[in-house]
Amino acid sequence: IVATMISSRAMSPRYALIMTAIAEFSGPFLFGVAVATTIGSEVVDPTAISSAVIIAALLSAILWNLLTWYFGWPSSTSHALIGGLIGAVAVAEGFETINLAGLEKVLLALFISPILGLVLGFLVLKLIYFLARGASPGINTLFKRAQLGTSLALALSHGTNDAQKTMGIMAMAMVTTGYTSEFHVPLWVIALSASAIALGTVSGGWRLIETLGGKFYKIRPVHAFGSQLTSAAIILGAALLGGPVSTTQVVSSSIMGAGSADRVSKVRWTVARDIAFAWLLTIPTTALVAGGLYLLVDLVL
Repeated sequence: IVATMISSRAMSPRYALIMTAIAEFSGPFLFGVAVATTIGSEVVDPTAISSAVIIAALLSAILWNLLTWYFGWPSSTSHALIGGLIGAVAVAEGFETINLAGLEKVLLALFISPILGLVLGFLVLKLIYFLARGASPGINTLFKRAQLGTSLALALSHGTNDAQKTMGIMAMAMVTTGYTSEFHVPLWVIALSASAIALGTVSGGWRLIETLGGKFYKIRPVHAFGSQLTSAAIILGAALLGGPVSTTQVVSSSIMGAGSADRVSKVRWTVARDIAFAWLLTIPTTALVAGGLYLLVDLVL
């Protein structure tokens, strides 16, 4: 979320992280919890969920996130959670407990969104170049200042979409343990999940910031503005429709789309290839790990 505004020098790292964390905390309260409902009640049969399934799915996603963070790969937490749920439920109750219609909705959102990011990132930057034709180099100052609005919108959309995935899992766990009789996301769950994502942001994922902010190409203020605008529109639109998307994927592909608007050879596609490889591995790997973890957790519980 903060990589482009920091690398384009629109804002200092400290203020970028603080502003983003506040916006991410606010997002779920402003735009509802449609994504949480999708994750928590539409992917697998609620009757197949047990405490062991949830613990195995979360552990698998956490391990994968830590591994990809260590290597600086911008992987998808959304993919990791979905893969973990599928793997744990399949081992626990069989593949027939997976809701194919709900899974299709989730996978479509996850896999179409980065393509949209690439295409729209390219088109948005071309449009910006057209509108700014003949402008002096001083327009870079405008693009730096405009990032305050686009980065704020991106942070709000991230909090709205990504925090809700945790809410869905927590609400699912409350139904499983009998804490509630039906799927519902209470206010305290929203506040707790929003706080967690805000605290995670403030801590700073510097390995990922380095990858997104500089390894694709040298990002200028116009690229940062265009990619932020594109990412915010896609992520917030998906959140309002209940589609869980990967913020990392959308931001990465938008950055690549914006860079290729200058020239395709500008983007270091080898870095993009490595990231795409990690994305493709996420669901099968976390599903396999969660299946194995379920067997261990079930023995303990």
